[in-house]
Amino acid sequence: MAARLDYRWHLRQVMATRGMFATTDLIGPLSERGIRLSSSQVYRLVTERPERLSLKILMALLDILDCDMADLIEPVAAGSARKAKAAGGGEGVGDLRPKRARIAPAGS
Repeated sequence: MAARLDYRWHLRQVMATRGMFATTDLIGPLSERGIRLSSSQVYRLVTERPERLSLKILMALLDILDCDMADLIEPVAAGSARKAKAAGGGEGVGDLRPKRARIAPAGS
């Protein structure tokens, strides 16, 4: 019997390592490559694990982020993806978060 495979989608983490923290940061670069997606489509692409993905979009993401397919897609055994998420191993961006700006009155 063949092993059942699943995958983890790391688009959000790869974007964060390149300083792209807003999902809308991808709209312009995708558009430059001839891919027109709405902001809600890009949001779902970044925040959710896609079940189907156009190869044109995948190749555009690899070009935009200057990464390999292995950086975006991690194959895992079918049961381990659910266990990691249930154990708190969700798809966060770790320590890669923008720092909150502090606005002080002039002369302070």
